[in-house]
Amino acid sequence: MAALEYTEWRNFKKAIDSAMTACEASGYAASDHFVEANKMIPLGKGAQRRVEDWHLSRYACYLTVYNGNMDEPVVALGQTYFAVQTRRMELADAARTDALAGLDETQRRLIAREQLAQQNATLASAAQGAGVVTSRDFAIFQDHGYRGLYNGERARDIAARKGLTRSQHILDHMGSEELAANLFRATQAEAKITREGITAKDAANRAHHDVGAAVRGFIIDTLGGTPPEQLPTPAESIAQAQARERRALEHERANERQPSLFAALPEPREP
Repeated sequence: MAALEYTEWRNFKKAIDSAMTACEASGYAASDHFVEANKMIPLGKGAQRRVEDWHLSRYACYLTVYNGNMDEPVVALGQTYFAVQTRRMELADAARTDALAGLDETQRRLIAREQLAQQNATLASAAQGAGVVTSRDFAIFQDHGYRGLYNGERARDIAARKGLTRSQHILDHMGSEELAANLFRATQAEAKITREGITAKDAANRAHHDVGAAVRGFIIDTLGGTPPEQLPTPAESIAQAQARERRALEHERANERQPSLFAALPEPREP
């Protein structure tokens, strides 16, 4: 309110109300982005009064600015700011796409595996809020996602099909396409649990299975792609690929530091 130079709460509340309506119309839950947080302000002689307040997500700020009073110069400036930021992100996304296009399969695997490791951490946090607490709980929860994506296969079934030992992790023996499918499963499972406010363990397991099955259907039915269980298993693990990439990088750096012995030799003279 202060940043947009509103002087009366009732006028600013109109912008918030319009922004919440726009949020719902866009298919997002307003409660995820607009959180009411009433606060107490001090009055005279130690008294306090409760006043209305809101916590806004970045997306909520964006919508509020775009639903603000256009007669106010600072509101127009705010809209310009978000327009510029949006364009910057578009250019950044395009640059990342171009960079990814130049990567080989090993590099794509390494990036996807790192992203999936980070996503699994946030998925575990969301699942914990739904009662998935112990390591066994989380293993069962993960198996529900795999069963949906892999046509009934659990983690141990996937490992057996790939010929892995008990100490080898299935995610470390997937190609970039298979890792990407699992990354999509994990991100959407977290979003579904959070969006629907799931608080029961069984419900979280069902949600994870449903998301896995939906991703599988999208790959096969919509895209005409290969089922994940039919994708080839790479010849080397993620650890082996990381070691090979590290050796190649160290060799490249060593060559940059090492001067050529032959460059210093004089040119041979004619006899």
